Amino acid sequence: MTKLDPAFLTVPLAHRALHDVADGRPENSRAAIRAAMAAGYGIEIDLQLSADGRAMVFHDYQLERLTGESGAVRQRTADQLGEIGLTGGDEGIPTFAEVLEIVDGQVPLLVELKDQDGILGPNIGALEQATAEDAAGYGGPIAFMSFNPHSVAEMARLLPQVPRGIVTDGYGAEDWPLVPAARRDALREIPDYDRVGACFISHQASDLGRARVTELKAGGAHVLCWTIRSPEAEAEARKVAENVTFEQYLAPFPA
Repeated sequence: MTKLDPAFLTVPLAHRALHDVADGRPENSRAAIRAAMAAGYGIEIDLQLSADGRAMVFHDYQLERLTGESGAVRQRTADQLGEIGLTGGDEGIPTFAEVLEIVDGQVPLLVELKDQDGILGPNIGALEQATAEDAAGYGGPIAFMSFNPHSVAEMARLLPQVPRGIVTDGYGAEDWPLVPAARRDALREIPDYDRVGACFISHQASDLGRARVTELKAGGAHVLCWTIRSPEAEAEARKVAENVTFEQYLAPFPA
């Protein structure tokens, strides 16, 4: 099994990089990435697919929340997305390749591949291929993860030397309205951990008391968590989790 670089367990991970629009640093922006690096934090980013098959660093499926444009990310080319300004900043949407050049191995980079079919099913492949092409030969600490175990399994096939994990959740119906109940029930118990060759999970912070999380940790799985927004929440999460993905405050570095 590919092992997680120890840096992912010792350096707090800035959720969607160290973003703060009040300071001109939108989430997943180059500015937020550079700020995280300057502070010495690890970085968590998200990938979506462009119309021309490029991996783009952007969280949402739609453009509305984070830009002045509307419509799906998947309907625009990488060049078009690069020209769309991120709200609260002065730059466009970056490609994954650009971000890899910026980070250049200086801090750990945790990369979430967003589900592309809406139901966490097997209709995947294009984003994984684009991600693997960009990351091939990258020399710094990097790890891939996804809510969709099919995506994680595909990354295991494409880049078996890069550690991978599953983003995990309590899968409440209100948070996953498009995912069938049977699929949510199955995913809640994290059945694919061994099958995909994972070495970590990143679990919903409010659900860290789940028995399956305890079981996986006892079996050697590293447990990260998302998303922590206060020192108090971090202290509680660290009773189970080895590291946190944080935003809205500056997480302290472990002594």
